[in-house]
Amino acid sequence: MNNRTVVSMYPVSDRAADLHGRVRSFMRERILPNEEVFHRQIEVGPTPWTTPPVLDALKHDARAEGLWNLFLPDLEGGAGLTNLEYASLAEEMGRVFWASEVFNCNAPDTGNMEVLHRYGDAAQKEQWLKPLLAGDIRSCFAMTEPAVASSDATNIETSIRGDGDFYVVNGRKWWITGAMNPRCRVAIVMGKSDPGAARHSQQSMILVPMDAPGVRIVRPLRTLGFDEPPHGHAELVFENVRVPRSNMILGEGRGFEIAQGRLGPGRIHHCMRLIGLAERALEAMCERAKAREAFGRRLAEQGSVRENIALSRIEIDQVRLLVMKAAHMIDIQGAKAARTEIAMIKVAAPRMAQAVIDRAIQVHGGAGLSDDFFLGYAFTGARILRIADGPDEVHLETVARLELGRSEPSKAPS
Repeated sequence: MNNRTVVSMYPVSDRAADLHGRVRSFMRERILPNEEVFHRQIEVGPTPWTTPPVLDALKHDARAEGLWNLFLPDLEGGAGLTNLEYASLAEEMGRVFWASEVFNCNAPDTGNMEVLHRYGDAAQKEQWLKPLLAGDIRSCFAMTEPAVASSDATNIETSIRGDGDFYVVNGRKWWITGAMNPRCRVAIVMGKSDPGAARHSQQSMILVPMDAPGVRIVRPLRTLGFDEPPHGHAELVFENVRVPRSNMILGEGRGFEIAQGRLGPGRIHHCMRLIGLAERALEAMCERAKAREAFGRRLAEQGSVRENIALSRIEIDQVRLLVMKAAHMIDIQGAKAARTEIAMIKVAAPRMAQAVIDRAIQVHGGAGLSDDFFLGYAFTGARILRIADGPDEVHLETVARLELGRSEPSKAPS
């Protein structure tokens, strides 16, 4: 890890700056040296999705040092940081794909905790939010479906029907992150509770325990050949799953409202983690370029390699500033006011990371394609996020629509 310092164009508190330094040190001194241990323990574990002992040990240490639930902008259970202040911490965590869980800041648990914190009732918070904040359990978010284009959430077909004191859930979901982990105890399921209502009032979100009768894992899903341990992704079936009416979050027909509140901060987290991953790829590119020689010169002296290094630095810093702007707007004006900026970073960050990592792979040659380096999985992670939380096309449409609507068309001169 180099000594490059992330300088914010916005002021942050002394406490936030201190936490950033402590997370950075924890990453450098505790997590990066344990990457190989993590992978070895995954390989010898009973399943790829069993949490390795080193991860639990690091989580214990991080919590003891007060580096826990840093994402939650509330002093009750969280660190009380703004989205802007948390952004640089998420960037540090992004350097290692499993590091955010060390600090209990991993998706999809962060988004689910935010949902329960913001919209859950007292009983839901006691039963599910409290153990999630403690890191005792994990959760998943079940929205995407194989039979419909889920980029348009109004297409979702999973049904949530009232039956006396219960709701009955039926449907099939896939790409459900975290569902393979044995510690995943609850799913927030999005489905239709009233198909006859207004288009964006048909959907609801409900809490479904993973051990409820009728919940079945059909299969694990690999992403471009990777299992993505220890959380994994799954295809799930819900067959006549009965849950109490008290498991409904906020109320029937409020699914889209909850989703919009959930996605703004979560996208900040994803994008900042990608910046950290891209920074690490750029560092690897520079180290490789200085160490290898071809055609009588070090790679670092080759014009095309130098150009790729320069472009990578420019693109990383551009996206970082755009993400900071989005985070600041969420803090000051709310996620709705920042919807253009949120959509922009959701497109810009994965594309930038994919480009930087691809250049790093090229400089590494055949080694970049191997498991000897982190670059292959890093590239996959960046590619995933061009689809996860909505595909690029959806966010580009949002940006275009809002841009076109900024002002009335000017009248043609008479």
